[in-house]
This record gives sequence, structure tokens and C-alpha cells, in this order.
Amino acid sequence: MVTPTTLGTAEARTRLHELTVIDVRTPGEYAGGHLPGALNVPLDRIQRALPDIRRAADRGDVLVVCASGARSGNACRILAEYGIATATLSGGTGAWAADGHDLHRPQGAARATWGMERQVRLTAGAVVVLGLLLGLLGHPAFQILSAGIAAGLVFSALTNTCGMAAVLAKLPHNRPRAAELDRTLARLRDR
Repeated sequence: MVTPTTLGTAEARTRLHELTVIDVRTPGEYAGGHLPGALNVPLDRIQRALPDIRRAADRGDVLVVCASGARSGNACRILAEYGIATATLSGGTGAWAADGHDLHRPQGAARATWGMERQVRLTAGAVVVLGLLLGLLGHPAFQILSAGIAAGLVFSALTNTCGMAAVLAKLPHNRPRAAELDRTLARLRDR
């Protein structure tokens, strides 16, 4: 099994012209701004893209990015299990932008959706408030909703995974249309 590596934003910027960059965020997050030349293959579609990513890795280095580095790290581990060598961008697109590098937006793209972290915070907060309100106004057992979300957040922090993000990623606004993914994979094959 290969071991994923990490590139800092300065090194990634100087090597950008020679890298195949794969952004594993949702299409809405990608539309909000991505590294120049990045191709959008959401994390939950990595398995489908394996042959094309393998071909790209055989031709040159592959850099996998996301918002903070967590999802791209997961993607790199999945790809490493299949013998595909990749690197992840330390700090993700957030670090890229914070270091003053430009983010590109697709031409004619629909408005960007909220980032996954923001969607998770909204959903978690709403379920906690709902559980507390139903517990006060209805039956105290509804407070289990709030406790469940709290336990999920602790588990998420300890394991650096997020079940709620995995569920939210399946919502229509977070999923690529089949034709968009097919176009992206064709572009990946053509590199």
C-alpha cells in the first residue's frame, strides 16, 4: 500500500501546472471556489472514478483537496488502499485562500451552496434546539435527540469523521448531476 503525502500551499502553488488536482468537496462547495484547474469528484464518488484517477496518477502526481484537509485525507487513504499514490493539500482550500492564492469559480455556475461544515452546524444546531423544545413542550424523552447529536459530535471529533456530513452529502444540492460527473471524468482521462 502507498502512503499519502501532504503538500503545503506554497509547494502546491509552484507545482500546480504539473499536478492533476481533484477536489473532493460537494459540487456546491466546488462552485464556491476551487484551486485553478481542479476537477470535482466528490468523496462519495471516488470509487466510480478509480480507473480514471489511477490513469492520471500513472501520468503524473495527483493532489486531492477539500475545504480543510479532512475529506481529502480520507480520499487519499481510500486511493492508497487501491495502490494509487496521491498527496493532500495541508489545510485545504481554506489554507490556499488564507495564503492569498486565487480560487476559481466555474463559468455560469449556479450559486454556491453552503460549505459542508456550515451545513452540519446548521443541522446539528436545529436538531438540538428541536429536541430541547419538544422536551420542554411535549415529553422529556425528546431530549434524547439533543443528547444523540451531542454524542455524534464528540464521536466526530474523536474519529475525524462525520456521519451527518455523509448523510447531508446525499442531498440533491450536494450531489453532482450524472452528466457533470461524466464530463469531469472525461476531462480527467484527457489529462
